[in-house]
Amino acid sequence: MVKKIAPLALFIALAGLFLYMLTQMNRGEYNPRDVPSEFIGKPAPEFALPDLLEPNQMVSSSDFRGKPWLLNVWATWCPECWREHGYLNSLAKQRGIVIVGLNWRDELDKARQMLTELGNPFARVAVDKESDAVMDWGVYAAPETFLIDAEGVIRAKHKGAMNETVWQKKFAPHFETGT
Repeated sequence: MVKKIAPLALFIALAGLFLYMLTQMNRGEYNPRDVPSEFIGKPAPEFALPDLLEPNQMVSSSDFRGKPWLLNVWATWCPECWREHGYLNSLAKQRGIVIVGLNWRDELDKARQMLTELGNPFARVAVDKESDAVMDWGVYAAPETFLIDAEGVIRAKHKGAMNETVWQKKFAPHFETGT
C-alpha cells in the first residue's frame, strides 16, 4: 500500500509546487529569468569596442566613470530588445539616464536603421561582434541591463526587457541615492 501512495504523494507535491510557481509568475512576484548575478557589488569589466555610429572611434567603459550609468545589451534579432526600446528612449530623454548600448552579434546596418527609425536612447553604442565583452559581463541572452555606479561597481542587473516596474524595483533607488 505504501508503495502505491508514495508516487501519488510525490506527484501531488510536485503539482502543488508547479501551481504555486505559476501563481507567483502571474502576479509578477517571480521571474524565472531573475537569476542572481555574482557580478553585483564587484567592479564592472572593462571594455573598449568600436562605436556603431562612429566606426573609427572606440567606446570604453572607463569613459563613463564618475556618474551612474546603464549598460544595455541589445540586438535587432532580439524581439524583447524591440519591445523595451521605447522605454529606454523615455529613460534617456525624459529622465536623463545615461545608457550605453552594447550591440551584440548584429548586422550593423540593421542596428543603425533601428536607431534611426525608433530613436537612439544611447549615449554611445559599442559593437561586440565577437562576444568578447558579453562573455566578460556574463551575458547569455539579450536584452540584459546593468547598473554601474559612479565608482564603476555593478549595483543591479536585469535579464529581459526594461519597463517601469523593473526600473522602479531594481534601478531607480540607486539613482535616487546617487550610488
